[in-house]
Amino acid sequence: MFLPNHKHPLLDRRGFFAQSATALGGMALAQLLSQDRLLKGEEAEKTPIRPKIDAANPNNPRQSHFEPRAKRVLMIFCAGACSHLDTFDYKPELIRLHGQPMPGGEKLVTFQGAQGALNRSPWEFRPRGASGKMVSDLVPRLAELADDLCFIHSLTGKTNTHGPGENYMNTGYTLDGFPSVGAWTTYALGSENENLPAYVAIPDPRGAPQSSGNCWNPGFLPAAFQGTDFNAKKPVRNLARPAAIRPETDVATRNFVGRLNQHQLERFPGDTELAARISSYELAAKMQLSVPEVSDISSEPAHVLKAYGADATGDSTQDIKAGYARNCILARRLLEQGVRFVQLFNGAYQVGGEGTSNWDGHKVLQKQYTVHGEIFDQPTAALLADLKQRGLLQDTLVVWCTEFGRMPTFQAGASGRDHNPSGFTGWLAGAGVKAPFSYGATDEFGYKAAENISSVYDFHATILHILGLDHERLSFYHNGIERRLTDVHGNVLRDVLA
Repeated sequence: MFLPNHKHPLLDRRGFFAQSATALGGMALAQLLSQDRLLKGEEAEKTPIRPKIDAANPNNPRQSHFEPRAKRVLMIFCAGACSHLDTFDYKPELIRLHGQPMPGGEKLVTFQGAQGALNRSPWEFRPRGASGKMVSDLVPRLAELADDLCFIHSLTGKTNTHGPGENYMNTGYTLDGFPSVGAWTTYALGSENENLPAYVAIPDPRGAPQSSGNCWNPGFLPAAFQGTDFNAKKPVRNLARPAAIRPETDVATRNFVGRLNQHQLERFPGDTELAARISSYELAAKMQLSVPEVSDISSEPAHVLKAYGADATGDSTQDIKAGYARNCILARRLLEQGVRFVQLFNGAYQVGGEGTSNWDGHKVLQKQYTVHGEIFDQPTAALLADLKQRGLLQDTLVVWCTEFGRMPTFQAGASGRDHNPSGFTGWLAGAGVKAPFSYGATDEFGYKAAENISSVYDFHATILHILGLDHERLSFYHNGIERRLTDVHGNVLRDVLA
């Protein structure tokens, strides 16, 4: 239909078809420009960054996106959901209303069931250091270091179940199959030591956490970026030379295999899988010498072993404490050698009943946490003090975290706290963060994050930022999606940055 006395090229059949070709071309061009973020108003700097990986040397050091505040990370993870209300989150109102129902929580049902009354911590909180930060007597040695810590009191989670919670804190996803924060770090930055793994996970002497390898797996990232798991009690398996093989025979064999590998690389120069496999075997060969050396803490002076508690004896608690202390010394030695990411676990998957091998204190919290605090406190505090004394905190970020918090109430019919992902505490120390400093807060009872509410995505974004990495750009293309550690979420907690 034509409007009377109106002329327009698109209302003419020939003009319409003539203009259509130009219009379709323009639409295609706009799409291409949009993909590259080159259209006006779109930020080109937000395009994904996928680091270029040399398959033959996947752990070669790589440049960060911008100037980093820290070169390496020590991540200390307390399995079982360590209670913020019995360690680092002081709540005077919880003390004042001890034994009374929580206002508004009379019908509250959480992970294991109905809740009883509000319960103050069995341990006193006292002002510590020059800052006067209130910290519990459950962790007196760490309390002495309060002025070196940057607390984040407003973390929130997505789940109140241990396995998914461990996944979420360590990978950013509750489901299995996603890369750990350590894998993302080594994917982005590589390593400063060619003789040791770029990423080491140190399980507790009692065993692995509930999610086990999910906490240090590479997910869909290349396998080279998975964590190598060993501890002071159980070193890397199958490294030792069999007694029946002489040392000179072993060396000659390695040299011969090296020549064969080089010949294969020359024959198939574009085969990245072959190059990666050879690189993996070569690292394993180097580890035969380097790992036993770095794992042998017998060379540590007696005063260092005593400071960490590695000489503790007397009962099963002291034996576990000594084992965890040796793991802490191992963590320091790995960091000294330039390992990029060290993940240290305190607590393991439950064996022997609830609350015996980790911080999951549902039934008799005071009895259970007295044991866990004794195992955790001295070795961890000694590790921090040792890193500081050796100057390693100047370029190392220390992260302490757990999968979620605990309730301010005791469970109905029990003397312990149920799971609580609505508000809990983590802390940072070392390079890149303010200390002493406290960020965010839970409500007056410690139940829900109420001030500067923070997610695990924010926590991860901040860790990457301190390493000089933009969490919105660091990505890996997988199944048609530009995957990130922080998914499509997360903001850097800039208030905590030094």
